[in-house]
Amino acid sequence: MWIADRWEDYELLDCGCGQRLERWDRQVLVRPDPQAIWETPRRHPAWRKADGRYLRSSTGGGHWEKEALPESWKIRYGALTFQVKPMNFKHTGLFPEQAVNWDFMAEKIRGAGRPIRVLNLFAYTGGATLACAKAGASVCHVDAAKGMVTWARENARLSGLAEAPVRWIVDDCAKFVEREIRRGKTYDAIVMDPPSYGRGPGGEVWKLEEDLYPFVELCAGALSDEPLFVLINSYTTGLAPSVLGYLLELLVKKRHGGECTWDELGLPVRETGLALPCGATGRWSCERAGRRGRR
Repeated sequence: MWIADRWEDYELLDCGCGQRLERWDRQVLVRPDPQAIWETPRRHPAWRKADGRYLRSSTGGGHWEKEALPESWKIRYGALTFQVKPMNFKHTGLFPEQAVNWDFMAEKIRGAGRPIRVLNLFAYTGGATLACAKAGASVCHVDAAKGMVTWARENARLSGLAEAPVRWIVDDCAKFVEREIRRGKTYDAIVMDPPSYGRGPGGEVWKLEEDLYPFVELCAGALSDEPLFVLINSYTTGLAPSVLGYLLELLVKKRHGGECTWDELGLPVRETGLALPCGATGRWSCERAGRRGRR
């Protein structure tokens, strides 16, 4: 498991009984988590004093109880600053476990010794975009939701990256990649965080199990002659990390060589010393990465 253990402003205090107890800077939240199925004695006092709780409804969806919670606030990860705010469907606008991928990408970019062009697809509020831009890359940030792109631009401003070489694109990711290929535009690194299910701005339907393979195949055609890395994230229940690795083996490594690794992402749990599984990642790198992440 790749564990995001370098945070100062975020901390997973405890988890169990289908919930997680988290500190986001000074704010403490309780949110549902389908992976935390074990029982916990809930000894940590913050369980009873949380600033905000997300409560699921028996008819679907849910709502926040957040009388003591601000509408939004800022947290930092190294040199990056993010605006956090409770949203529908329990989200906050940031997935802290992704920090371990931000570190991976930044290290690759800094060590490349040449200008790197990154394509970030399904880019959400820009965690990967900011990490790559701060490391010195030029980035094309693509998401179908205009509100998410606006949020990402605000995160860039907060991180001192308002003038960084970032293209902010609101578009269906597949259609955008198709146009880039027709224009002869290539990228040295591609990052993607596709949803399990979604719709593009023109009503395009995305289903991960059906569309991921052809989408990765399409994106492989947008890689430069000397690509640096490709990274695929997934939060789809039941999709093993090895599936992401096999896609990269077949569609990227077969052509460019290099090495593929894959594993779960995790967050360390302060109360128990365990790590909570939080999705999966597959990585391809032009440099041999050893066997870390292989099962």
